[in-house]
Amino acid sequence: MLTAADLEVNVLEFRQRSFQFERLAEIAGEPYAVFRRTETESERRLRPRLLHLTLVSPLAWVQLDAEADVLRLGRAPAAPDATPVEVAAEPTEFEADGRRWRRSPLGESGFLYAPTDLGAALLTPEGRAALGLD
Repeated sequence: MLTAADLEVNVLEFRQRSFQFERLAEIAGEPYAVFRRTETESERRLRPRLLHLTLVSPLAWVQLDAEADVLRLGRAPAAPDATPVEVAAEPTEFEADGRRWRRSPLGESGFLYAPTDLGAALLTPEGRAALGLD
């Protein structure tokens, strides 16, 4: 299993976006890794705003792809799992890295990506508080 030091010096590739490690959190005795990314909303808007994307994954799912020098949420090097689209155009639920994911609003200008099957632990107010997201 990777340590916080391993996570800090590498970026996580997810849906053709790079996420930076922010911190580790624990829920029900299981360690989770919290990653963040900030990007600009659609350039087509007159005044684009900054979007803050947060991704939460069990630490055990995070693997170092030494060949590509990036973190991934699976053991095998993955082919691109999606054509990059604007966050607002992404579906609420989708499959990536062989797992189902949910994108849910996080505050006024952010979104949280979390595994669908762990939604009961992560997407509840208690789960978000334990992750330091509320």
